[in-house]
Amino acid sequence: MNRPEPLQTPGYAHYNLAWSPFHSSRLAVASSANYGLVGNGRLHLTSVGSAPGMPGGHPTLKLEKQYDTQDGLYDVAWSEIHENQLVTASGDGSIKLWDVMINDLPIRAWHEHTREAFSVDWSNIKKDQFISSSWDGSVKLWSPDRPRSITTLQAHTSCVYQALFSPHHADILATCSTDGTLKIFDLRIPCTYASTTNSFTNPMTAAALTVPASGAEILTLDWNKYKPFTLASGGVDKTIKVWDCRMVKLAPETAQQQIHQVGGLCESQMAGHEWAVRKVQWSPHRPDMLASASYDMTCRVWSTNPSGDGRGNLLYIHDPHTEFVVGCAWSLYAEGVLASCSWDCRVNVFHI
Repeated sequence: MNRPEPLQTPGYAHYNLAWSPFHSSRLAVASSANYGLVGNGRLHLTSVGSAPGMPGGHPTLKLEKQYDTQDGLYDVAWSEIHENQLVTASGDGSIKLWDVMINDLPIRAWHEHTREAFSVDWSNIKKDQFISSSWDGSVKLWSPDRPRSITTLQAHTSCVYQALFSPHHADILATCSTDGTLKIFDLRIPCTYASTTNSFTNPMTAAALTVPASGAEILTLDWNKYKPFTLASGGVDKTIKVWDCRMVKLAPETAQQQIHQVGGLCESQMAGHEWAVRKVQWSPHRPDMLASASYDMTCRVWSTNPSGDGRGNLLYIHDPHTEFVVGCAWSLYAEGVLASCSWDCRVNVFHI
């Protein structure tokens, strides 16, 4: 494809972006003034002028609409049931639901997190549910039609950078945290507390599986779209790791006894980023391919099957950004099309 000119959003550094599951050319970008440290946020709705890979004129990235918020926005996720709705996570701890057909204001807002809300994810199986994670250590399950959260998991003792539903199992989600662990939770198991914590002063929800994935903060994770219980993680150690977590025991196996496992087999490690890995995402079209975004100002594409030409796992480096690259997202419709966003206030769309 002809690469569109970057979309620029002066004064608003990006934190993440997401392609619409309904419209092949529609992108949403969550951003913050002053790099998210203080000040307002802005939700940008953009479109690619001509579909990637299709014949026709030179594609362009066009800003369709924007919404301003009182605090920075750290993440965005599209609804799986309504083509015009999406949800954002904000620095003031609030979760907001937007409708692109309505100007200026969200159609619903929730404020239960006690610190910054840092990620949101909409279930592609139970399409009336989404989750949020926060610096307060919790993960909350929501429905857009309910005034309060459905349930709360005290997942970690510190910041939960990301929480994601499994694309294979409706009630399974994974989290990553500053504590260096990945955790897998089964929402069907009655809420119990880990025996290693004081359930009165520091109640921690017991995970079905805890993966001691790194000695440093884990900033991102993603589920493989083709292989159940295969996850990728990335973080401050600059390495992308692929985990086989098939040993996890789920309900109803755990109905009679609470089994809280520690494990996870590291299948492969991909090194090459010079600074922390801020985002990983598996391709929706290939089981072996994933993209990463890093504070080293690059977006990279990897294969878990090393090539024979000496390049190893690395397939491609995208390096036009001039600041931290904090988000990357594969197009759900056009194979090999990737979008990246950065603190340089630019969105790039390119083909691998």
